[in-house]
Amino acid sequence: MTHLRFAGAVALAAGITLSTGAFAQKKYDTGATDAEIKVGQTIPLSGPASAYGAIGKVQAAYIKMINEQGGVNGRKINLIQYDDAYNPPKTVEQVRKLVESDEVLTTFQLIGTPSNAAVQKYLNDKKIPQLLAATGATRFTDPKNFPWTIAYNPNYQSEGHIYAQYILANHPNAKIAILYQNDDLGRDYVKGLKDALGAKASMVISEAPYELSDPTVDAQMVKLKSSGADLFYNMTTPKFGAQAIKKAAELGWKPVHILDINATPVSQTLVPAGLDNAKDIISVNYGKDPLDPQWDNDAGMKTYKAFMAKYAPAEDANSGIATYGYSTTQYLIQILKQCGDDLTRANIMKQATNIKTDFVADLALPGMKSTGEKDDYRINKQFQMMKFDGKRWVLFGPILTDTFKAQ
Repeated sequence: MTHLRFAGAVALAAGITLSTGAFAQKKYDTGATDAEIKVGQTIPLSGPASAYGAIGKVQAAYIKMINEQGGVNGRKINLIQYDDAYNPPKTVEQVRKLVESDEVLTTFQLIGTPSNAAVQKYLNDKKIPQLLAATGATRFTDPKNFPWTIAYNPNYQSEGHIYAQYILANHPNAKIAILYQNDDLGRDYVKGLKDALGAKASMVISEAPYELSDPTVDAQMVKLKSSGADLFYNMTTPKFGAQAIKKAAELGWKPVHILDINATPVSQTLVPAGLDNAKDIISVNYGKDPLDPQWDNDAGMKTYKAFMAKYAPAEDANSGIATYGYSTTQYLIQILKQCGDDLTRANIMKQATNIKTDFVADLALPGMKSTGEKDDYRINKQFQMMKFDGKRWVLFGPILTDTFKAQ
């Protein structure tokens, strides 16, 4: 078990200071005092998803920086992290410890769909915020049934809605074939696409699911090509995404190719698939890529890179994992900042769904804003389309907002 604590405090950093007059009366739930805010997290520092452990390391480094600058509204953040090895039973054990022994005010960025699913009911029963959960499954943006859960990631149905907008605008007569992972991730992508296609959902002429235990998706790809489809909706994760891209090339199948954001990492998906095979694939993004030269002189990117060099030099600053850890912690700090002296769990959820319009994360794409609302917990539902040019992803088109309400 890994137990990391980061604490320390001085005075408020510029840009974090809030007028004390705005908060006439202090209100605290367990885990908050005049001096400290306890925040709890499980991360996979070991196990099959240990690469994601770097998210937590960057987050801890960011909080260390904030504490050195004075904390949030004069309070240091005590981040308590446990290694759950991406094992749901372990997550349950660790989260219970965070709540019942460590007495945290809130959880933050529990990582992974299975891990979050394992503790969602427990945290909601206890009325502990499951804040900025690191997952895009739709069940984590469901305020009616889980009012104490709010995810950070754009949910997969929202992403599917955006692809439907793109298809209807640019390929209105397409014949669509779908490859999808047979779990919450894949099914959400399929539902999102079909819901937003509406009366034109019959454009989908073939579907092929796969299991995580399948060795390849070769058979599925043969089936999809034989359908006569001219648009391929590839809703996978890196391993299977790479297989699908490679197999399409081997079969000589060259449809319009849409790939979900989870499978867009160049090194994990497109390099194994063959960069030439991946050319012209379309996807979406909602953050700046450190490898994209258009951000070389961007103020937010410069701030991010300076932070990484000083506080997280052992981590890969060009990795989407690092940028994700950085951006999510900026959201945490903004939410706590907005709470002022009302550090109750109810107010944390209120502020999380009312991010102030003047808040812009350093790595957000220009024009993007947080969009959480009281009855719509999707913090991120804006995207920009991008196309792979054989070397890197290139953004194109306007910012697209998912206006289709979550089901």
